[in-house]
Amino acid sequence: MTDLPTIDELGTDLLDTTRRQRWITLSRPFIGVAAYIAAVYMGWWLVTPLIVFLIFVAVVTATHDVVHQAIGLSKRHTEIFLFLMGAVLLESGHAYRTTHWQHHSHFPQDDDPEGYPAKISLWGAVLYGPVFIYRLWIWAFRRNTNRPDQRAWLILEAVLFLTVVIGGILLIPYTFAVIWYMVMAIVGSWVYPVLTVYLPHKDYGDTPLTQTHTLRGTIIPALFLELTYHLEHHLYPMVPSHNLAELSRRLDPYFKEAGVVVWHVI
Repeated sequence: MTDLPTIDELGTDLLDTTRRQRWITLSRPFIGVAAYIAAVYMGWWLVTPLIVFLIFVAVVTATHDVVHQAIGLSKRHTEIFLFLMGAVLLESGHAYRTTHWQHHSHFPQDDDPEGYPAKISLWGAVLYGPVFIYRLWIWAFRRNTNRPDQRAWLILEAVLFLTVVIGGILLIPYTFAVIWYMVMAIVGSWVYPVLTVYLPHKDYGDTPLTQTHTLRGTIIPALFLELTYHLEHHLYPMVPSHNLAELSRRLDPYFKEAGVVVWHVI
């Protein structure tokens, strides 16, 4: 296997995040929620699934950067934004951090709960969707036995989820906005095993260069806020999402020499 360059050799400017870039990354999910509220107010219900899809992309991108401490947040702000990003989609940001760190260090071993869908069939991953994030929460809660502060965050995030579910049901006589958002957020999370694990890691190999894939193009990578550069992210998780496209360009010569297969889309 071709020796991969260090981040110093590739350029430490890839680690840079300006205040503007940080603000854009962290504000996108909340701008999406504001857009959802505006759409509901205007009666544009047919637009709301598209808005929630964009919220999903924004949250996953931002949470990735927060989890990997890639955009310069302090420890305190990291904890807060993990909570806030998860709250937008009624999920647990702290559970995600626990399982995602495990995924990066242990895939494809058996003690990687996040990577499990990559080991089963496509239909298996589809059927696994409804229980995926809840099983990750349980695993994370057990994992943090000796970390009461993390367990407190996990419990708070679970309570928030239940509160929104109950509140959404109670508000049905007055508005469908909350229950509709809740249903889209919950059902939307069912695609995680397929889109974020099974497809990126499909037919994974035994080396870091073959354990996941990279998807190149213009429209699709931009639509998914550079999340399609999954191989680059696994190799250099410290690089923020807004620099992954540039990272991929600098890695091209190494990938070519190593025979890495690049998937191309529009």
